[in-house]
Amino acid sequence: MRKTENETAEESVPSRLGPSPDQLAAHRISPRFYNADLAPSKKEGRSWTAYSVFTLWANDVHSLGNYGFALGLFALGLGAWQILVALLVGAALLFFLLTLSGFMGHKTGVPYPVMSRIAFGIHGAQLAASVRGIVAIAWFGIQTYLASSVLNVLLLTLIPGLQTWADTEFLGLSGLGWFSFTLLWIVQVIIVSYGMEMIRRYEAIAGPIILVTFLALAVWMLSRVDFSISWSRDGALSGWPMWMHILGGGALWVSIYGTFVLNFSDFTRAAKKKGSIVVGNFWGIPINMLVFGLVVISLAGAQYELDGTVITSPADIVQTIGSPILLALASLSLLILTIAVNLMANFVAPTYALTNLFPRHLNFRSAAIVSAIIGFVILPWNLYDSPVVIVYFLGGLGALLGPLFGIIMVDYWVVRKTKVNVPQLYTEAGDGEYFYHHGVNWRAIGAFIPASAISLVFALVPTFAGLSEFSWFSGAALSAIIYFVIARRDFTFREVDGEEIAVPTTH
Repeated sequence: MRKTENETAEESVPSRLGPSPDQLAAHRISPRFYNADLAPSKKEGRSWTAYSVFTLWANDVHSLGNYGFALGLFALGLGAWQILVALLVGAALLFFLLTLSGFMGHKTGVPYPVMSRIAFGIHGAQLAASVRGIVAIAWFGIQTYLASSVLNVLLLTLIPGLQTWADTEFLGLSGLGWFSFTLLWIVQVIIVSYGMEMIRRYEAIAGPIILVTFLALAVWMLSRVDFSISWSRDGALSGWPMWMHILGGGALWVSIYGTFVLNFSDFTRAAKKKGSIVVGNFWGIPINMLVFGLVVISLAGAQYELDGTVITSPADIVQTIGSPILLALASLSLLILTIAVNLMANFVAPTYALTNLFPRHLNFRSAAIVSAIIGFVILPWNLYDSPVVIVYFLGGLGALLGPLFGIIMVDYWVVRKTKVNVPQLYTEAGDGEYFYHHGVNWRAIGAFIPASAISLVFALVPTFAGLSEFSWFSGAALSAIIYFVIARRDFTFREVDGEEIAVPTTH
């Protein structure tokens, strides 16, 4: 027996207070594309402030991966001021790109998978959401594994008798490693299962802890060399090679955040006002990255002055702390940091992507658990130890993020001039504004394919190794240009907010 329109709409009613069945029916909302987690967030009651946005960056910028990247610039031969210039060039670009992306989330109130329906169509958006989600799930597992390594060191320092656990191995991981990985995995699942609001609270607490920890570590290192550091290593670069590494470093700094500039709307959909995004981004990106750069210079320069060693991670310094109590506190801070980074960078995106794929069967909590289980069963330590997986699989997928960003930005800001019909993002009616051709905007796909091909060549083919640092930019720029030329313009874009089908912001 065929369901009536009202019965279909009733199935779409969110699990928490939101629109009535009649309101959903009036907009022809489909349960295949709408649930309480994908619905627009009501403007009233949004809880993310400038401080909330700032703490996202306070945690993520100071990640161990970012320190490894920046310390690598010192190892390559860049000195103090060159490293700062590279980071600030990247910071300026990121501030601009993330603010544009953030404004989209604030205005529409929708998460990234729904946002991508605007340019790619209600079915075509699954491509954009899935690429972002797959990358995030893999890195969630890898980052959890790296955090478990820090926990292993802490546990062995406090309880040396656990060494026998560390000497046994199963499926590529020691017994102690299995314990540490599983414990951290459970902690993260518990936090994320309470939704975005719990993540916001965790980030707000973790942010100051991380900043204080790294500033204290930098001051401690400086005191060991009487505040006299090496401003560069022996054989420092100069001339054109130096500037190429500076520009390449700035470009890679943006590429590292190629994931975030796509799904920043997952967070800013709950921002109280646009000013919160601007202020939070300003203090969190250029200012915070300047502090980050100064910490990098202090750690690298002090250690090099001390014994001529070029460190690759702050963990290298933490392990040299003589006091077990101080070592435990520093290790605990690194664990808090890694969890904070993992939650925002690698947990939220796949959770929304899975919810978008199965809105009738998964909500935020259940999707988070599913993505976490996938991140566990892929045995991420084996992925991390495989250069082929890291470079070709994850690196290849990462190269696709630039083209996605270029198309989405041009479609929203240039072609549509920010006019979005939010309720139409949730209907599968054939005359829907985002139905395009059977639910796919083939013009967006037509821009994505050639831009992605070139981005992949730059990222993966050894012959173009010198251009690999700019693969994200080349992909984003080329897709933006192609889409701008071929995008449909014989259409009157309408601006309709989503308040009638919106739900209160609780995560």
